[in-house]
Amino acid sequence: MNMLGIALILNRLERCLSRSPHVAGGRRPPWRQLSCTCSLLLLLGSTLTSCRDQAVATPRSVAIDQAWELNLGSMVEGFRVVAGLGDVSMHLRGAAVRAPFDGEVQLAADGDDCIFFSSPEVPAYLFRFCGINRPRIGEVTQGQSMGRSNYLHFATMRRQPEGTWAIVEPSTHVLERSLERY
Repeated sequence: MNMLGIALILNRLERCLSRSPHVAGGRRPPWRQLSCTCSLLLLLGSTLTSCRDQAVATPRSVAIDQAWELNLGSMVEGFRVVAGLGDVSMHLRGAAVRAPFDGEVQLAADGDDCIFFSSPEVPAYLFRFCGINRPRIGEVTQGQSMGRSNYLHFATMRRQPEGTWAIVEPSTHVLERSLERY
């Protein structure tokens, strides 16, 4: 939220307070002032929290070694490709997707419902999870929810010597750990 938005909220609060009927002695009823103040705090609190989350999350872009005509994020006749070669797609019906190890979750530059998971326990690997609703970004511990998914698209990538990533056969072990019900 920018300064203009905050100023508009403060002006609305002032109007709210000034419209309240005055009682003897020139004071406003305490319930009216409390109501307006609580409304302002709720509005400002939720907007300031969302500003912090947006500023912290930096999408990760990963250079894939293989080149295919259709990739994640490609558009075909107005429809976005949400999975491709090397991805495993699963119908989770809103189930939680959990961190397979202690590690870090980053937004993917490919789309706002894709995340990358990395862990010092498996430093040569990177895991991409797409179809995640409201992903949890940042440090996570093993078993902690990274978000929920109706349709999960999962890919395993291995770091190449030149620093790019190659999509490899999906890891059943990591996928099982990500879907466990702790």
